[in-house]
Amino acid sequence: MYVGIDWLGKRARVHGAPVAELNAVVDRWTRERQASIPWFDPDDGGVTARVLVLLESPGPKTVRADGTMMCSFDNPDTTNPVLKSALEHAGVDRSSCVKWNVVPWAVLDTDGHPAAPTASTLVDSTPYLQEILARLPDLEVVLVLGAKALDGYMRTTTASAPARLVPVVAAPHPSARNAHGTAVARQRLINAVMSIAAHLDQG
Repeated sequence: MYVGIDWLGKRARVHGAPVAELNAVVDRWTRERQASIPWFDPDDGGVTARVLVLLESPGPKTVRADGTMMCSFDNPDTTNPVLKSALEHAGVDRSSCVKWNVVPWAVLDTDGHPAAPTASTLVDSTPYLQEILARLPDLEVVLVLGAKALDGYMRTTTASAPARLVPVVAAPHPSARNAHGTAVARQRLINAVMSIAAHLDQG
């Protein structure tokens, strides 16, 4: 499907460790909502992850018929190379991480183009993120990327009294516009990931 990545191999492993439990939830959501919701990547930490990397919503190319159908650091777009580079620079292995979105389905406008989640969409997605968080027992820190993702995460964690408090680090979304076009935004992302690396080392 995409050069350099064995997507067929990944898909064959989406119901195995360490993502079996998470992707069983995704399959149920897909049936219930009759929506295209990407799987968790089996090459990441899954339920053993110490870091949750949380973005806004999956891109429409991910969930279309010829897309990867996976929330993956390997997805072929402008965001993931920047994010992977920052993690590698800081020495944070992807096996320590799990990548996900505040809104687990693609958010589109009336013309089918990507759109920012509205407040009502963030409220609607709250129980979905809560369910994922409950399945990450080893979670130590959350890296939230972008204002909408931060808004959605905070709505989720304060929708009820949280069972536990997890440190949160927020940085700009690693889009081409933010991370490549603005040196300050890129440096903030690097600083955020470096702080997470230091936190993991202390643990």
